[in-house]
Amino acid sequence: MKNVITLAHKTHDVLNQPPPFEGHDLFSTDRILEEALVREGAAWARESIAELSRVLTGEPLLWGVQANTHPPVLRNYDRYGNRIDEVEYHPAYHQLMALAVAHELHALPWRRQQPGAHVARAAKFFLESQVEAGHGCPISMTYSIVPAIRHQPEIAAEWEPRIVSTEYDPRSLPPNQKRGVICGMAMTEKQGGSDVRANTTRAEPVDSGGPGAAYWITGHKWFCSAPMSDAFLMLAYTDKGLSCFFVPRWRPDGVRNTILIQRLKDKLGNRSNASSEIELDRAWGRMVGEEGRGVRTIIEMVNHTRLDCVIGSAAIMRQALVQAIHHCRHRSAFGKRLVEQPLMQNVLADLCLESEAATVAMMRLARAYDMAHRNPEERAFARLATAVVKYWVCKRTPMMVAEALECLGGAGYVEESVMPRLYREAPLNGIWEGSGNVICLDVLRAIRKEPETVPAFFQEVGLAQGEPALDRAIREVEEELNQLDDSEFRARRLVERMAVVLQSSLLLRHSVPEVAQAFCRSRLEGDGGRAFGTLPRGIRVQSIIERNLPA
Repeated sequence: MKNVITLAHKTHDVLNQPPPFEGHDLFSTDRILEEALVREGAAWARESIAELSRVLTGEPLLWGVQANTHPPVLRNYDRYGNRIDEVEYHPAYHQLMALAVAHELHALPWRRQQPGAHVARAAKFFLESQVEAGHGCPISMTYSIVPAIRHQPEIAAEWEPRIVSTEYDPRSLPPNQKRGVICGMAMTEKQGGSDVRANTTRAEPVDSGGPGAAYWITGHKWFCSAPMSDAFLMLAYTDKGLSCFFVPRWRPDGVRNTILIQRLKDKLGNRSNASSEIELDRAWGRMVGEEGRGVRTIIEMVNHTRLDCVIGSAAIMRQALVQAIHHCRHRSAFGKRLVEQPLMQNVLADLCLESEAATVAMMRLARAYDMAHRNPEERAFARLATAVVKYWVCKRTPMMVAEALECLGGAGYVEESVMPRLYREAPLNGIWEGSGNVICLDVLRAIRKEPETVPAFFQEVGLAQGEPALDRAIREVEEELNQLDDSEFRARRLVERMAVVLQSSLLLRHSVPEVAQAFCRSRLEGDGGRAFGTLPRGIRVQSIIERNLPA
């Protein structure tokens, strides 16, 4: 009997699935971001931001997938056995970097001395981070290194023109042969982590030593992200204490500096970005700032990267939210679209509140950085509020992304969707530049050692006084601050409350009433549960969802 080949029957049509979320303009559909851009003083940048957003709707979406599917690879030696310590990236990573540099994400405030430059740059970083977060790390560090190296004017004069170039040049060459440079940072060591005072790396002067002088640096660093950067800020001990050093990948004589990459980290997320362990075998570097005051010098860089932690986390929140809303608008269950079902409306509206609160706080912080150099009160506000908001927004991001993923169900749990990448990325900013405990202790340090930060913070939140729930919350925070005897034990509670008070004040002043009242009722008054989707009765949920992503 002959074999019978039976053609496969078509068993079903694909129904009740959302269309691909393609061609979505991140900026024109984000009313909250557009409003904040104008309010915080960067309306002049609207067209350049819109231009970037239009670009991001196309090929960069694929680049983000490719850069994370094909992570970087370390090459310690060339074919002849010469030590080269180079990292190979997928071409998509370089395309993302080139896009970011061309649109000034790495240097806009240093290139344009005009009000609102940090705000405009924050909006751009927010948009591009929604497409791919990993390349944002070297972009952030390049942006953040400038205020630190300005402590040593001769180094800034040599390197700042290279840093602010809008040409991305990934070639491994001495900096005087490149069209532009990228910068990094390496602070922590394996025995100390955030406790940088436990560092063991040593620096010996080549000649007389002192600020701006050359040193030989020997030791290790436990986390050095973007190790192909052209220069790094590092901490090392001299006889006078922990000091800050500018360490290029190539020495001035054109020889590779002895920054030896031991291995790349196999990380939970942030897969497109190389993070490494390095050894320094008499690496050549120059002291930046006062000897023995390295933490004070490098903190200029840290504060700016903490701002980017807020921006990056808010971006993850926003992308997770719009993915969830898009899915629920097109998926039906039990006879209705998900977005029409009351319980899902509660969940989505609650996620909208969290995302908007993060966005308005991020943009207000960016304005403080714009004004800090000419307004002491803004500088004091930025010092305290950056740590407060960094702690809380980064803490809320993993919970929010998990809830947004659940809105998609199993469809959100597969790698073909963007949700698993967002979920893996969500905890990172809570760890980078100080984990939760470190940030809360920094808040206490600012309150005690920089007392001018406290009235600056309360002056800001007090601009919305008159709302009973906020007024009560402000009084509670003030009472907490008057009882600092066991403040370390209660630090997380205090910082959380400060963050929610600030977000509530901003929403009361700048958002629509239904958003502000829902946020205050659920977050300040406790009229809500511990999970998302527990908003109280009477909330205009459909209006809140529509505000966050117009149909």
